Amino acid sequence: MTRIDHYNDPTAPQANSVVPSVTAVVCDDTGRLLLIHKTDNDLWALPGGGHDIGESVGDTVVREVAEETGIAVQVDSIVGIYTNPHHVIAYDDGEVRQQFSICFRAHPTGGALRTSSESKEVRWINPADLGSLDIHPSMRLRIEHGLDESRHEPYIG
Repeated sequence: MTRIDHYNDPTAPQANSVVPSVTAVVCDDTGRLLLIHKTDNDLWALPGGGHDIGESVGDTVVREVAEETGIAVQVDSIVGIYTNPHHVIAYDDGEVRQQFSICFRAHPTGGALRTSSESKEVRWINPADLGSLDIHPSMRLRIEHGLDESRHEPYIG
């Protein structure tokens, strides 16, 4: 299913759903960041996805990262809660979802990089190389917050 992200766009369609989701800032021992090249919008992003009934939000992080990247992780902390009502995602089935994402820090515990139906490429990226990648502004904000080790309080916005 394709999607269009509308970010601070006054002509964006009105949201008709909210789905709790997660993203994860996962860095390896050398400080490289785990990113996926998404199949639905052709942008680079943190791994993540929707929270399912019957699982804890921590379980959602572990499941989504493994599904999209092949990497097993352990959750460390919360980066922030991102609920900007001016960021909506329009899907080709008519759903228009208001952003509701909880971003976590996690560290890898095993696994091997692999793609999935949601990720056409998975890579460990040096943070200095992030500027060369096509990343949505809302995702860049989460990455910036997640890599900023001086932040001790989660972002709420």
